[in-house]
Amino acid sequence: MPEPVAHVQLRPMGSADVSAVLDVQEPAAVAGLADVFPQDRYPFPRQAVADRWREEIASADVECLVAEEDGTVVGFAAVRGDELLHLGTALERWGTGVAQELHDLVVDHLRSRGVRRAWCWVFTDNRRGRRFYEKQGWRPTGETSRSGFPPHAELLRHARDLSEPARPR
Repeated sequence: MPEPVAHVQLRPMGSADVSAVLDVQEPAAVAGLADVFPQDRYPFPRQAVADRWREEIASADVECLVAEEDGTVVGFAAVRGDELLHLGTALERWGTGVAQELHDLVVDHLRSRGVRRAWCWVFTDNRRGRRFYEKQGWRPTGETSRSGFPPHAELLRHARDLSEPARPR
């Protein structure tokens, strides 16, 4: 049984954090996206994802963030303008409230920068991810795109009015 959530803190991600973030991201992606990226045919592209993180960290347009509990990396996020690029938590923290707390911190961060309507892409076949975002008030727009990683799975755009609470309190 996962332990109850502690307090998640966000801080800027640097290049030195990429390995620790990948150590969190890879097992969660493998487990959570097994229907989208069958590992026997499309193993997690660790080097390509590391390269993407480094490019995003170096970009003036992207804010990459590390989520920590008591100094341990438990998640990550990235935003660009009004877009939520990435949000994920450690597999062993699923079900503890870490994702909820991380999501709320990122939404508050976007609001503090003046963003009133945000959007993100979610894999169409990622049922767990879609349920999570839709529970937080994100709504599918019907617009689709394709992932840059083989097998180029379909992504569904979601949008959210940030003037409304993420969930009933």
